[in-house]
Amino acid sequence: MMKNKSYIWVSLVVLVFGILFIPKIIDRVKNHDVVRGERLDAVANNAKPEGKELITIAKAPKFELTDQDGKKSGSKFYKGKVYVLEFFFTTCPTICPKMNQNMLVIEKQFFGNPNFGIASITINPEHDTAKVLKDHAEALGVKSTNWRFFTGDRDYIFNLANKGFNLYAGTNPNIEAGFEHSGFFALVDKNGNIRSRLDEFGNPIAYYDGTEKEGVRTLMTDIAKLLKE
Repeated sequence: MMKNKSYIWVSLVVLVFGILFIPKIIDRVKNHDVVRGERLDAVANNAKPEGKELITIAKAPKFELTDQDGKKSGSKFYKGKVYVLEFFFTTCPTICPKMNQNMLVIEKQFFGNPNFGIASITINPEHDTAKVLKDHAEALGVKSTNWRFFTGDRDYIFNLANKGFNLYAGTNPNIEAGFEHSGFFALVDKNGNIRSRLDEFGNPIAYYDGTEKEGVRTLMTDIAKLLKE
């Protein structure tokens, strides 16, 4: 008799479970949501949006070089400004033309803003004298007086690139033109800090790809953010 009652209670529990929960399970299967639960839903709904906040990478190194007008200049020129910095050389046959064109897009976007500047530092100063850089800027069609081109001692520039900004620059006799360098742009805020955003995995990208349109679009978005700070 007791066994019969136990069977009855078990049957009732199974019946109630079926009535209450099976329709919900069916709905989740239909919605392809069967593997998610309340805890996973909470994590997904509270996930930090990708790349929304700019972070500080490091303090940008100070530097002094000679600009295209033959004057001593450098990081002091950009004090209180947001600026983008690159390493390049005028006879570069590969990535530099792309970087130049993309930097022109950035110049045009923020042209006339006194709080924005661009720094282009040659890694071939023996060839790229102040006059050569001035001619190069004119050939590109540079209009902003806040876009400065710099030359100077090669060892000083290589040290600034590799140890200061952590943007590779070096010589390679086995390649055309004899020099190689990073194609990335550094973004520096008004307080002299290198700034960047996080990628989709939460890692800092540190620098922006100066050879690709997507990298430039991202950079311009972040320049606009820093100009508002």
